[in-house]
Amino acid sequence: MASTILVADDDQSIRTVLDQALSRANYIVRSTSNAATLYNWVLEGAGDVVLTDVVMPDENGLDLLPRIKKIRPNIPVIVMSAQNTLLTAIKATERGAYDYLSKPFDLKDLLQVVERALSKPKKVARQSSSLEEEETKIPLIGRSPAMQEIYRVLARLMGTDLTVLISGESGTGKELVARALHEYGKRKNGPFVAINMAAIPKELIESELFGHEKGAFTGADARAIGRFEQAQGGTLFLDEIGDMPVEAQTRLLRVLQQGEYTTVGGRTAIKTDVRIVAATNRDLRQFVRQGLFREDLYYRLNVVPLRLPPLRERAEDIPDLVRHFLAQARAEGLPVKSIDNEALDALKRYKWPGNVRELENLVRRLGALYSDDVINLSVIEQELAPQDAPGNAEVFREDESLSMAVERHISKYFGAHAEGLPPPGLYERVLREIERPLITVSLEATNGNQIKTAELLGLNRNTLRKKIRELDIQVVRGLK
Repeated sequence: MASTILVADDDQSIRTVLDQALSRANYIVRSTSNAATLYNWVLEGAGDVVLTDVVMPDENGLDLLPRIKKIRPNIPVIVMSAQNTLLTAIKATERGAYDYLSKPFDLKDLLQVVERALSKPKKVARQSSSLEEEETKIPLIGRSPAMQEIYRVLARLMGTDLTVLISGESGTGKELVARALHEYGKRKNGPFVAINMAAIPKELIESELFGHEKGAFTGADARAIGRFEQAQGGTLFLDEIGDMPVEAQTRLLRVLQQGEYTTVGGRTAIKTDVRIVAATNRDLRQFVRQGLFREDLYYRLNVVPLRLPPLRERAEDIPDLVRHFLAQARAEGLPVKSIDNEALDALKRYKWPGNVRELENLVRRLGALYSDDVINLSVIEQELAPQDAPGNAEVFREDESLSMAVERHISKYFGAHAEGLPPPGLYERVLREIERPLITVSLEATNGNQIKTAELLGLNRNTLRKKIRELDIQVVRGLK
């Protein structure tokens, strides 16, 4: 017996296309333009699958969803919408939708979803009343096909605690995705704690993650809690996970396997209850092959892989992003600006090596530096023109002193603690961080000769040997 599909859409042309496509696939189709008729059909027991738009003249399809699921909990409801935002996808999933399709969609994709819904209907998703935030508060902007797929995956992950590994180039919005997973997920009432592995010296990583006990090392004058303890009951975001030292990778793997950890210098195991979201702009599979990243940890983190597309792959989102950033700038007190169509087209053609972050910085710069209310093409061409000097702030300048480089590095470390200060004992930890490369390079320069190295450094030979042992430096004679 043929299955019946109930279709509700305010657009007659769309209903006609759907009727024809579903009929050719040997389904019986009943279509309507309003939510009340659809609800009555469901109430009468008609239909095997519901296909409904969000916007209809008499009622919002998302508001109708819980009522349908209440009277027919096992009927699959497929939601389609031109309101292609993350919040729409989340609401559809949270309110019981079997699946969500953003318009325009491929009819083949629709038929595949309908067939899956008929063969393996899903359980009712839990209803939530916590998603009433305004669309403007959603951090992810864009309606491109690439972003629609991201939204669909995120919506399905909101009710889970699955570990997610977000990959993408710098500036694509990896932390925004992590925050969205937290703020609209089951742990939203817990803390969101972020740590950037690239911003913390490798000797300090374990103390940062797991905390340390008083006296655990020189300068540890008091117990300090780590990020795992801070994130208890919430989400721990491990940014730039590819920069994590191998030694710390081993401890992190043990935590993920056993669900507990010990502080540095501690003996009592501490149970952990956090959701892990990791991010990287590196190819971790290549790192695994090179022996720079543990394969077992990679698979522990890569439960749900999520690739964020670079901005050049979603250029159609640039107008929406520009409007969003202009509105943010206006809310922060910058003058009201707009960008004309020719200028927008130029922005869409640009390759954006810095991705969304680069676009955001440009829009803020335009709002602050240009007096015209409407930004035109000539301004955009001037801003996007190649610069003579490299713009990468991370590149060491030839005239940069060691003191300047260290100051920049320490400032970056403090910046990773935006909500507070680093753990106590920073002085000794930073000195150890500087001592290690100083002694290592000096040993290499003297072919591993400790007598010459001690003389070069101005240290007593016994002091040098003690530091080599404390810092676990490998000494190899005859390096050159």
